[in-house]
Order: sequence, then structure tokens, then C-alpha cells
Amino acid sequence: MEAFKQLTGLVAPVDRVNVDTDAIIPKQFLKRIERSGFGQFLFFEWRWDEQGNVIESFSLNQPRYQGSEILISRANFGCGSSREHAPWAILDYGFKVVIAPSFADIFYNNCFKNGILPIRLSEEQVEELFQRTAKTEGYKLNVDLENKTLTDDAGLNIAFELDEHRRQFLLQGLDDIGLTLQHEDKIAAYEASRVVF
Repeated sequence: MEAFKQLTGLVAPVDRVNVDTDAIIPKQFLKRIERSGFGQFLFFEWRWDEQGNVIESFSLNQPRYQGSEILISRANFGCGSSREHAPWAILDYGFKVVIAPSFADIFYNNCFKNGILPIRLSEEQVEELFQRTAKTEGYKLNVDLENKTLTDDAGLNIAFELDEHRRQFLLQGLDDIGLTLQHEDKIAAYEASRVVF
């Protein structure tokens, strides 16, 4: 997994509450076991109508948000089923940070396991980000995980909280397997010492 320390990225809004995992990646696309290839189907039913026409009013279909790496949304993001495909789709599309007032627990945990930084802010702080994003085309945020801050070029400076264990996972680019492999020498020594009958 890639280490995450700082990111300056374009911000895209999805101005909805209770964004569930079936909206993030609909069930008909859950036929792959690889983590790649899901980005093209992100928010599929919000991006295209039943005839396959682009829904131009949806934010991710607007040219100004192409290439965004930071997603902002409303409360209870990632609710619904526990499918890990949801963070896979978000990451494969290009988002590395998701900001919302609250997240569903399983989705939140899955983000860290896949190298995505989910940031919880107050409703008021998220609203401020929505306003700044709407007002300024090409709006960017600097996400500094080392100092746990969000800043922009117009004076914004927000501190965010994050569990230190999870923060270290992202800073070092570790998932559960990577963490285990840090002790590979001890595991090998233990296995070598075992008596096999």
C-alpha cells in the first residue's frame, strides 16, 4: 500500500446524506475479485440514466471536477452493506480522501485497509467546504496527515482528529498484511523452532 503523508488535490462534492454502498458501487458490478476496475462504475446510477445517457447535473460528470482526489459528502457516508468494493471503487476512481461529518463504521474501517483517508469534520466545517468548492472552480485542499490539518490558499485551516494507530498505518503505507510482515523474521524463527510430528 502507498504511504500517505500529504496531498494537495482538487475537491469534488457529492451533496447527499446517507450515501450507501449500493449507490457507491451497485451490486451488478460486484463480479470481480480484483481491487481494480471498479472506478468506472462509481455512483453509476447517479452518473447515467436508464438509457445510458450522462446525467450532466451530477457533480462527477461536470468538467470542473474531473481529476478530483478529495471527495466531500454529508452525514452517514458509506452506510448499507459491508462490501469492501465501495472503498475499492472510490480509490480506483482516483479519490484518496473522503471528508464527511460521519461514516458508517465498516466503511470507515475499510478505508484505512485500502489506503483511503476518511476525515470526520463537524457539519459546519463540511458546509464551509461545500461553499468554498461551489464558489471556486478548481478548488483544492491541502491534506496534511502528519500534522492532521486541512488548509487552502484562501486562509482555511482546520485541524482534524484521527486515531494514532490508524494514522500510523497510512503514514507508513501499511495494511494488516504489511503490519504482520514487519515481524516476518520472528514468524520465520517461530516456524523453524516448531517440532513437526
